[in-house]
Parts: sequence; C-alpha cells; structure tokens
Amino acid sequence: MSTSLLYHAWGLRGYDLQATDFVLGGAVFRLQQNPDTFCCGHCGSRAVMRQGVVVREFKTLPIGGRPVWLQLPVQRLWCAACGQTRQVKLRFADERRSYTHAFERYALELGRLTTIQGVADHLGVSWDVIKEIQRRHLLRHYARPRLKNLRQIAIDEISIGRGHRYLTVVLDLKSGAVVFVGTGKGTAALEPFWKRLRCSGAKVQAVATDMSPAYILAVHDNLPKALHVFDRFHVMKLFNEQLADLRREVQRSVETVEHRKLLKGTLWLILKNPENLDPKKHERQRLRDALRINEPLATAYYMREDLRQLWEQADRTTARKFLDDWIARAQASGVKMLQKFARTLQIHRTGLLNWYHYPISTGPLEGTNTKIRVLQRQAYGFRDQEFFKLKIYALHETTYALVG
Repeated sequence: MSTSLLYHAWGLRGYDLQATDFVLGGAVFRLQQNPDTFCCGHCGSRAVMRQGVVVREFKTLPIGGRPVWLQLPVQRLWCAACGQTRQVKLRFADERRSYTHAFERYALELGRLTTIQGVADHLGVSWDVIKEIQRRHLLRHYARPRLKNLRQIAIDEISIGRGHRYLTVVLDLKSGAVVFVGTGKGTAALEPFWKRLRCSGAKVQAVATDMSPAYILAVHDNLPKALHVFDRFHVMKLFNEQLADLRREVQRSVETVEHRKLLKGTLWLILKNPENLDPKKHERQRLRDALRINEPLATAYYMREDLRQLWEQADRTTARKFLDDWIARAQASGVKMLQKFARTLQIHRTGLLNWYHYPISTGPLEGTNTKIRVLQRQAYGFRDQEFFKLKIYALHETTYALVG
C-alpha cells in the first residue's frame, strides 16, 4: 500500500502502510517493514535469518489534536556473522521506547513553552514520560560541559531550600554557561570540579569569588597561576551588612523619642545608593536628618560612598593609592566598624586590586542564580536533584519562560 503518507507525515522510509484503524478517538497505522532493509541490530550484517516477530506500538505526532500510534510487527533476526539473535533495529524509535523520534522532538519543543505536566496533558502521556524525554535530552547535550576552553570563571553558592541546603555553581564568564554544579558549599563541594579541570588541561587565567576563606584556599591550591579577583558586589554587600548593624546599635542607644522616630525606617535609605533616593518621598532630607543624630553613623555612610570609587580609578597604581588612603582614614576614624572593615580590606588588598588586571565579577553568576530560583519556584521545587542540576546546565540557552 501507499508509503507517501508515512514519508511526508513522519519521514519514515522502508515501511509500507498496511491498514488504518480508528480507536479511542485516535488513529492506529499498521505498518510492515520492507524485508530488503533487514539487518543485524548488533553488527549491521545482512546475513540474517528470521526468528519470529514481536508486535509493538509507538506513539507519534498527533494529527489535528488526535493521538496517533504506529503499530509494527518487529522482526527478530538471527545473525550468521555475530551469532546474536536480536530485534531488527528501527530507524524511527530507540530501543525500549514506546514513542518515535518525531514525538520526542515535538515534546521537547512544547517543553519550551509550558510545564512538564502541561506537555503530558496535551500529548496524552504520563508526567514521567515527558520528564524522561527531557532528562535524556539534557544528559545527551549538557551533562558534561567542556572545560578545556575555560579562561575566566566565577564561583558562588546558592541556597535551594530550608535546612541549609546549598549548591555551589561555577560559571564560564566568557560564554555565560554553568560548567559545574556541586552539592553543598565550601571546598568539598568543588572537589569534583577541580579533578575534571585538571584532566581537561584548561588554562584558567582569573577567578572571581567573594572573600570567603574556603574559596581563597581552594583557588590557591588548585589554580595557583590564576589571578584571584574579589568581587565588588560582595565587598559592598559585606560593608552594607556591617553598616546596617551599626545603624541598629545607634537606634538602640539613642535616648530621646524624637531621635528614635527620625531613625525609624531609615535602614533602606542608608543602604540605598544616593542616586537612587526618591525626591518625591523626600528621602534625601530624611537621610540627612538621620545622619545628623550620630557622627559615627554619618562617617561610616560617607566612607561607604568613597569606597564605591575604588573600582572607578584610572589604573591599578591609582587604585592602590586610593585603597591605602581609604584604609588609613578608616583606621583613624575611631569607628570600630570602619576599623574592622579596614583590616579586612588590608588582608585582601591584592585580590581587590586584581580587578584592574581582569575586570570581572560574580555579577553574571548572580543573574544565573536568580534564574535558578525562578526555575525552582515555577517548578514548585525539584525532588530529583540530578534532574535539577541538568536543568541548570542548560540555563544559558534558555530564551523562553523558565519552566520546570
């Protein structure tokens, strides 16, 4: 019978259409494989002998919203060349799968637009079938990212749930691709990455992290030739945390009710950058009034604004002089919070100034972490952590709404 429908609708060659049945609101196309195409599924030899058949059904692309199955008596063959008895290898479906390659591709395309459950409902299959299709695709394309061409990377951890559950993420700053996802945080979480990196022969030039002692030790031990750049975002975040603590201490120590009212609700004004203060809400004036109450708080606030200029200098030499001057002023300020932070910057000054050799940061990784949180929230969490990691590896090619 006709082979035109099989070829033009599903790209099948070497099969004849024997009959069509309409059952369960869908269509079953009964096929027969051309004997001239028989060959051993193990070695490819055509010196084969028939050993019975097994009737199988495969779900394929729907027609007009109606489900379609392909029913085929799959021939078992004995091969004279290798002595194996196997089912004939099919061109349109993988072994032990109840769906065709075309159906798999269609499910993956739909997965770009909706959730796993949405795809399963639309195609009339179980949730597990669609998840398995996605898992196999992710394993095939993203499970082992290539590390050989890594030059600049960023490392940070992300919280993924209650109970101090973390993932450690390594990002290729050139391509924006996640190249490693480790369970937990600290040096232990990165051990598999360092092992793979050594085997890859990659020549990493620079690493961006926060000032965590664990990261400092890990980078020093595993990438001794790479420049370690301490991230601008985390430096300012650490300063803001200490500034917020200082503001709380000031609020607890003020004696008059009027001063307490002036300080109440000013935390976010103090942490805001000056250019972001809203003139319509008189935020700038409220901030000035709050800073007048306590001189150490005002000193710390204006020192923070000065510190932001560290990354705006003309070159490394100018930046070094600026940093040394800032540290000296902080130590002479008499404010314990500033003196403590100055000691921290003094210890990490080389990593801060390395930014002028490689102006990199963990900013792109922070953006990726935001995508990870959105992915997790839209999926209402992932029970399968390995599947979650595979989805993270594919995030850099995600140009559609994130779905789980």
